[in-house]
Amino acid sequence: MTTPAQPRISLIATVLNEGASIDRLLDSLAMQTHVPDEIIIVDGGSSDDTVTRMVSWAKALPLTVIEAPGCNISQGRNRAIEQVSGDILVITDAGVRLANDWLEMLVKPILSDPSVGVAAGFFRADPHTVFEAAMGATVLPLDHEIDAKTFLPSSRSVALRTALARQVNGYPEWLDYCEDLIFDLRLKLLNAKFAFVPSAVVDFRPRGGLRAFFKQYYLYARGDGKADLWRKRHAIRYLTYLVALPALLYLALQVHPVFWLLLLIGGLIYIWQPLRRLPTIMQRSPRQGVLAWLYAIILIPIIRIVGDVAKMIGYPVGWRWRLANHPPDWHQVRSSQL
Repeated sequence: MTTPAQPRISLIATVLNEGASIDRLLDSLAMQTHVPDEIIIVDGGSSDDTVTRMVSWAKALPLTVIEAPGCNISQGRNRAIEQVSGDILVITDAGVRLANDWLEMLVKPILSDPSVGVAAGFFRADPHTVFEAAMGATVLPLDHEIDAKTFLPSSRSVALRTALARQVNGYPEWLDYCEDLIFDLRLKLLNAKFAFVPSAVVDFRPRGGLRAFFKQYYLYARGDGKADLWRKRHAIRYLTYLVALPALLYLALQVHPVFWLLLLIGGLIYIWQPLRRLPTIMQRSPRQGVLAWLYAIILIPIIRIVGDVAKMIGYPVGWRWRLANHPPDWHQVRSSQL
């Protein structure tokens, strides 16, 4: 009696100027308890030694490097999806370190249950500084906070049946940010069954400074505007900063000091979740002590405000682009062209 052949697993990623971090990713791939059958990485036109470093790994890994100068993330991933031969598609990103059993854990629900189409892994902060610890606590949920029924996986850590990726025609090439959210939502439109796998862990470093963080969240929000995502969330943010906060400040200054108490309560609610996460994140920080903790606590409201301002600026820019360019309706899932 012959044993049924295991489905072939293909892993893809896109990179651009990742010379400082690409070895970290590839080394963690080589250390996997279950190495993928093929790895396809698309380089978007790196000007550093990223490609040279990747090519040097070709003897240790089943790695194919595709150079596609000028392509965005979606175009790069779609180029890789065109080339894969595996039944199961695994997607990760540059700048991460994969736990040794990441791939084995990630594909397990798909291998064990024919009804599962998508397996969502988890990603956590890997801070090297106190600032990065505060950033991780502010912007990243912990695994127990995730609602498995509604979680939309980042393409840092996701596996799915290749046929599904092709059925939704891959990633939206007209969108430069938030492309993985649209990819997930289109899979949801197919009624694909998602499984959340918190044990499939990817570690990555949060942004290390406010300028880089501001740019990141500006671009995320611009992507939201381009794709018409999360109208309610953005509306609440504008109402909070432009209506509720000025009104409370006026009342506190002009009507009664009791409104300062309401502002204080609102501020504590605003930072409560990051404060709850901070002990978990700080355990991974190389710096400890009272001063490190105090610095992290002070940083949390600053990071939140900077992120919210970036979103409020980026979102209308995305909407203006949307009105001018009339992008495709991503709600319409058509046959694959990949």
